[in-house]
Order: sequence, then C-alpha cells, then structure tokens
Amino acid sequence: MTFPAKSQTNILSQKNILIGCGIGGAIAVIILVITMAFPGSTVTSDNSILVDPTKEKQSLFVIARVMIQNTGNQPLTNITIDYGDGDKDFISILKPGKTMILSPPDGNSLQFVRVTADGNVDVYKAYREPIAMPGMMGS
Repeated sequence: MTFPAKSQTNILSQKNILIGCGIGGAIAVIILVITMAFPGSTVTSDNSILVDPTKEKQSLFVIARVMIQNTGNQPLTNITIDYGDGDKDFISILKPGKTMILSPPDGNSLQFVRVTADGNVDVYKAYREPIAMPGMMGS
C-alpha cells in the first residue's frame, strides 16, 4: 500500500506560512525592544502627588520626614499635610516637578500621613521604615 504523494504546491504553501510567521514574530520582537528602549511620553494626570513618609529609629531618637513631590502637570494648591494627633502643615502652592521634605512635630505618634490638595488629591499613607544597612547610623 502506498500513500499518495504530497503535491508540490502544498509543501511550498507550508514553507511560506512558516517563513511568514517567523518574519512576523521577528518584527514583533523588534517593535517591543524599540518601545521599551525609547518609551514615548506617558500620560499623567494634571493633579498628581507622590507622598513618602519615613521614620528611622536610632538608638537615642527617631528621625522622621515626609517627602512630597508634585508629579502632575499643574501646580498643586492648598496642600494640607495631616500628621495625625492634630498636627498639620499647610503649603499654598507646589509647582510641577518640585519636591518638599517636611518634618512632623516632636511628640507625634508617627502612624500615618494624609495629604490633601485642590483637584481631588487625597493620599493616605503609613510611615515606612527603611532597611538598616550594616555600618550605618542606627544599625
């Protein structure tokens, strides 16, 4: 019993499909690499803020600070920083890309920070403790 021979056109069409898939895959990889290497502009909201409260426990004292950065495209106005325990700070304006570092008042419990501003900005964050590095102060 013999099997019928495949036609020449069937083999050529399978090779063409395989070559087409390989070229398409290579093009997709090239596009991915280019978009990752040269990212386009990312759309950010007009009112956006980065809040990073940190506290570092030393042997005799605690260093606490709150970093606030305007990551939006517009100035932030009427910024209120609530450290908890009734302690607050106020900033009238923070321009885009600018950063401020604030210190909570002495005696604050250092549990959380809530930052609000015009434009429906409302961020609530707990203090984080950076990892102590050997040989550094407080480790």
